[in-house]
Amino acid sequence: MARGWESKAVEDQQQQAEAPRTSAIALDPAHAARATERATLQLARTRALADLQQACAPAHRSMLEQAIRELDARIAALE
Repeated sequence: MARGWESKAVEDQQQQAEAPRTSAIALDPAHAARATERATLQLARTRALADLQQACAPAHRSMLEQAIRELDARIAALE
């Protein structure tokens, strides 16, 4: 029995999904670790900044401002 065009297209898509991607750029482990750490620090900074906008107590605001300065310094050191 002959197969229709649609079933062949689905089979081709499944084979392409299972095939290893050779066009992806391989990152060395050190570069990947730096990129991951930078993304984590950026997320932490975003969260601290959002918390700072909501903070009312002066001590809490001061702590968040210090945390943001430290995160900025760590991000700058990665670059």
